[in-house]
Amino acid sequence: MRIVVLDGHTLNPGDLSWEPLKTLGPCDVHERTASTELISRALDAGILLTNKVEIGAATIANLPNLKFIGVTATGTNIVDLEAARKRDIPVTNVPSYGTASVAQATIALLLELTHGVGHHAQTVRVGRWSASRDFCYWDQPLIELFGLTMGIIGLGSIGLAVAKLSVAFGMTVLATPSTRNPAVPWVKYVGLEELLRQSDVVSLHCPLTAETRGLINARTLGWIKPSAFLINSSRGQLIDEAALAEALNVGRIAGAGLDVLSLEPPPPANPLLQARNCIITPHFAWATRAARQRLMDATVNNVRAFLQGRPVNVVN
Repeated sequence: MRIVVLDGHTLNPGDLSWEPLKTLGPCDVHERTASTELISRALDAGILLTNKVEIGAATIANLPNLKFIGVTATGTNIVDLEAARKRDIPVTNVPSYGTASVAQATIALLLELTHGVGHHAQTVRVGRWSASRDFCYWDQPLIELFGLTMGIIGLGSIGLAVAKLSVAFGMTVLATPSTRNPAVPWVKYVGLEELLRQSDVVSLHCPLTAETRGLINARTLGWIKPSAFLINSSRGQLIDEAALAEALNVGRIAGAGLDVLSLEPPPPANPLLQARNCIITPHFAWATRAARQRLMDATVNNVRAFLQGRPVNVVN
C-alpha cells in the first residue's frame, strides 16, 4: 500500500530519518504540498500523512484508494473526520509527544515577559552595558514569579506539565473545573471568570472547539488584571486577536507571549505583530528534536498498527 507524506519538512527538515516509515511500503515524501498539487500527489495513496495540509470532504471523495489518514500532530481539525468515517477511513493523531517541549516553551515565554533575558542580552551585545555609567540596568519591571498565581485553562498533559513547573517557581495554580484531575489536589479549580480575575498569569492549553473559539475576547479580557500576562501555546483561534491587541496597546493587560496565531504564517496586517509588550514566536514550541523524534516514532507505529489490522490513536 503506497504511503504519501504531504508535508514532511516541518516534522523532518533533515535531522531525522524516514527509513522506518519506508520499510512499511512504497513511500513518497513531499516536503510541502500546495492545494493544487494535493489530488495528483495523493491519487494512488492508500495511506496519507499530513501535518497542516487540509484533507476535506471533497479531497476524500476524490481519492478512491485512500484507506488511512495519519495526522503528524495532536490536533486533527485539518481533516474532515465525518467524511473519513463515512468511508471507513480511520484518522489517527499523535497525542502527548510534545508535552515537555511545549511546557518548556510556555515557561520560556513567561520568563521573557517577566525578566526580559533576551532583550537585555541584546542590549549588551550592541554595547549598552559597556557604555553604562552603572554596574547594572534594566528596561522593564523585573517580576518574581514566587507567590504569584498561574491560571491554566485546559489541564491536560501539557497544562499539567506547566502547572508542575509553575509550582517549582513557587506559584499557586488555578484551573478550570472542566479539566478537574483528582490526582493533583494541589490545584484549585474555579470558574473561568474567577480564574481570569485572580490569576497573575493565564496560560491557554485547551483544544480548539466551537466552545473555546474566541474564548479570550473583549469581554473576558476585561476580567484579567491589568498587571497580568497571557500565554498561548495552544491554538491561535482561542483568542480574538484584535481585542487582545487593543487591550495590550491601552495597558488593559500587561503583556502576552504567543507561540500560535489564528493564521500561520500571519499576514503583515495582524495587529498583534506590532502590539505593545507582545512576544510572538513562530509556532515552534513543539519542535525540539526530541519531540519530533517521538512524533516520528509514533507516526510510524500508527501506520504499522493499521497495516496489522489493529489501528491505534484513532480519533474518528
